[in-house]
Amino acid sequence: MTITLPKIGSVSTEPSRKTIYHFSSESVSEGHPDKVCDYISDSILDSYLAADPNSRVACETLCKHDTVVLGGEITSNTDLDHEQIARQAIREIGYTDRSVAFSADSVRLFAILTKQSPDIAQGVDKKTNTAGEQGAGDQGIMFGYATAETSELMPLPILLAHQLTRGMAQDRKDGKYNWLRPDSKSQVCVFYEDNQPTSVTDVLVSTQHSPDVSQEDIAQYVRDTLAPRVFGKWFHDGIRFHVNPTGSFVHGGPSADCGVTGRKIIADTYGGAAHHGGGSFSGKDPSKVDRSAAYFCRYVARQIVKAGIASRAELQVAYAIGIAKPFSVRVNTFGTGDEEAAADLVRTFDFRPAAIIERLDLLRPIYRQTTNYGHFGKPGLPWES
Repeated sequence: MTITLPKIGSVSTEPSRKTIYHFSSESVSEGHPDKVCDYISDSILDSYLAADPNSRVACETLCKHDTVVLGGEITSNTDLDHEQIARQAIREIGYTDRSVAFSADSVRLFAILTKQSPDIAQGVDKKTNTAGEQGAGDQGIMFGYATAETSELMPLPILLAHQLTRGMAQDRKDGKYNWLRPDSKSQVCVFYEDNQPTSVTDVLVSTQHSPDVSQEDIAQYVRDTLAPRVFGKWFHDGIRFHVNPTGSFVHGGPSADCGVTGRKIIADTYGGAAHHGGGSFSGKDPSKVDRSAAYFCRYVARQIVKAGIASRAELQVAYAIGIAKPFSVRVNTFGTGDEEAAADLVRTFDFRPAAIIERLDLLRPIYRQTTNYGHFGKPGLPWES
């Protein structure tokens, strides 16, 4: 049997040949089961930080059918009603229909939460750390990335994919299309020449809907209303649209699928256009460098691009648990600028956890606004300033 493959772009080392390729990124909506879990976890985190900024929170959530399970470690000077916080988060997302299994007022909730391990705490807390400063909350590697291809300094495919899912959520909440339901996904393919985006080629949208709307009506909404509005100058008549490819998406959300915190780490970051260290963000307070150092690497990468030193920049930082100073920091400008100048700029930044927390003012309840539609490229976040 012969299999015909789509055109595949390749990177050439010959100066006379152009580098051409397609690149795709995916976004999921706030009603996707994994994102429901992320939002519950970040809602609990924000509630603790609002009451006690020094709270240590590592909260994960599992949602399936009519059940929500909270697990993790929380050490704080305050006690909170986890069930009330979780139900409110689910309500804000839009799961309020009691006729389906997963609904804010009818789900069952189980909490398996203990305090942070003293073995970890003694290395993180300044007063018990052997070096007398706050140590990293875990070992690991984190990456940050910025590119001049958009004004947000984000890769275009993930930016447009987020705009689609965010646009559907807004239309649903505004009551403009009553058949829209909370669970949806998008995928955008962009054609690049010489590492610059030139056009959108394909768009995939799968959205949960009520049973009384036709697939053609949904496709028409995506093609004629949603995409032109959110894509702006990137919209054109030649885009190929693929809408609800299975033909029906009535059953969705945690009622139909299982969700877990931290399973959408590529959609949370750069859509696959940059490296990822593997650690998730949601539900973690900033003593966990999985979150705070990834945010800071993004912040520093932005400074490199904004300063005109390079048009693309990626940082990697590596930590050992309980030790403040990272044991490696690397910057890569992909041949788009002055690598030495970029390295010199990076050396001016303090990557110790306490310094990151202070510089970005991270002991605040700001994390619910990061959960959905990407942790980067959105205005108002301190690492995007």
